[in-house]
Amino acid sequence: MDGSLARGRRQMSVTKRGRLTLGVAAVASLLTATACSNSGTTAPSPTSAATAVGSATSASASDAHNQQDVMFVQRMIPHHQQAIEMSDIILAKQNRENINPRVSELAKQIKAAQGPEIQQMQGWLSQWGEPTMPMMPSGTTTSSSTAMPGVPDHSGMPGMNGLMSGQDMAALKDAHGVEASRLFLTQMIQHHQGAIVMAQEEVKSGQNSSGISLAHSIATSQQQEIDNMQAMLGTL
Repeated sequence: MDGSLARGRRQMSVTKRGRLTLGVAAVASLLTATACSNSGTTAPSPTSAATAVGSATSASASDAHNQQDVMFVQRMIPHHQQAIEMSDIILAKQNRENINPRVSELAKQIKAAQGPEIQQMQGWLSQWGEPTMPMMPSGTTTSSSTAMPGVPDHSGMPGMNGLMSGQDMAALKDAHGVEASRLFLTQMIQHHQGAIVMAQEEVKSGQNSSGISLAHSIATSQQQEIDNMQAMLGTL
């Protein structure tokens, strides 16, 4: 009887050790599988790593700019702002004076095109860490004494081609009827011609791809508007 009991206890011990061994093996297998799974999801493949580096390089290249890009944007912003101011002056007259409808429509088109471009260029300067306005060279003066109240006069700033002086802006504001339409077109042709010169300088010497693209667009669209305005002048 004692021998049978002893044999039974030895068999139970063996069974327990077997189950324990199987349990440890199962846990080890589960941990290995989990580790392999986690490794597969977190470790970047050579292809994905190369793609990430390429994307970073492309982003850096697209943001590259030189001093010409900065000057172009700093000068084109007030240039556009004056074109919008001129358009506002003529649009304020359309309901009470004999302003040619085509002239009024052109003024609206100028505002619609150049307003968003101003915001775009201001965003570039912010990204580049550059001020909105260029530094005025020592000894440079402007004709601010003749400017309209609340309207900055940048006509004396170097590189600001085609800008109207304060006297020019005042003359447009004081003009009436057909004369106002004619003066707006004459001034805006000069204004656009100056913008085209500035755009051509950016295309020639700029580095930033977005700035050069905008310069191409300005040169093309404003030449088309010049042609349109010259045709309008012949009908007034």
